[in-house]
Amino acid sequence: MRDYYDILGVSKGANETEIKRAYRKIAMKYHPDRNPDDKEAEKKFKEAAEAYSVLGDSSKRQQYDQFGHSAFSGMGGGQGGFQSMNMEDIFSQFGDIFGGNNPFESFFSGGRSSSRARTGGDIKIKINLTYDEIVNGGSKKIKLKRLKLADGATFSSCSMCGGAGQMTKVTNSILGQMRSTSICPQCKGYGKTLDNIPSGADKNGMIKVEETIKINIPVGVENGNYMTLDSQGHEDINRTSGDLYVFFEEEKHEYFSRYRDDILLQARINFAQAVFGDKINVPTVDGKASLKIPSGIEAGQILRIKGKGFPRLRRSGRGDQLVKIQIDVPKKLSRDEKTILQDYQNAKKNNDVSFEKFDD
Repeated sequence: MRDYYDILGVSKGANETEIKRAYRKIAMKYHPDRNPDDKEAEKKFKEAAEAYSVLGDSSKRQQYDQFGHSAFSGMGGGQGGFQSMNMEDIFSQFGDIFGGNNPFESFFSGGRSSSRARTGGDIKIKINLTYDEIVNGGSKKIKLKRLKLADGATFSSCSMCGGAGQMTKVTNSILGQMRSTSICPQCKGYGKTLDNIPSGADKNGMIKVEETIKINIPVGVENGNYMTLDSQGHEDINRTSGDLYVFFEEEKHEYFSRYRDDILLQARINFAQAVFGDKINVPTVDGKASLKIPSGIEAGQILRIKGKGFPRLRRSGRGDQLVKIQIDVPKKLSRDEKTILQDYQNAKKNNDVSFEKFDD
């Protein structure tokens, strides 16, 4: 694979302006509208676009300088990798060259506009889950309002685009004549328009219906996770439905909190338990569990109960429950308690006081 700097004909120390200027020059020379049916020009045009998509992005350029092409193939320590070229982003920066249009719209799609494929709108919903539901899974039934094409709606071919769903525009530029396509503003890309509006339908022939659907809850999900239910969104005039996106959100718990797959809990013990140790019953998402408090434990120390956290999403096993220990210092003491502690203090004579650096 050729070096991106060589493709654009610039040095590795070239600045952003020099890289942009070099790409502009090559794009003008090898643009497909100026070189019809020229496979070699097409190859060079694509190479230049790929090179600029990397070198024109400071973050991707840094990765490329460090790891080369392997930075974008999942090797060599690259972060994330270069999944695909975003030609829309590249050409949005060169409206003066390409007349504000994206030549890749027809060049890379075999002459078809990528906007031609139409589906109904997607729906996004949020579902709140308790810790118990996240651990054990299960299902929930929800009511969903969707748009559907009303029965009795009829259509005819769009008079503006002739049923093509798109408009072709020819513009003159320094590269010569260029063709661009856009969605037909009258039919919105469908190629047909509504003849009649059935009773109860909106101006697009749609009616709103309420349906009950069942959502299966994957165990171990957390805030921000979502699942996609295909074809459960709004319909379009072709009765093609968008998708339903279900976002999961954790409900706050009375005393549990979460860190990844672990469940966090704070336990307050008394002074005697801290000194002598003890066994206490700790709440978990599975019920009570026994936890041993070692003698001489200090405030802030964290104890671990294995396997009492959340199931690992799409993996085996579970996280742990982490219990942070806090020690309650008594504010009121009986006379006997005061005597015992006073005797203890007199015996120690403050010889156990030590000093450490204060860390933020």
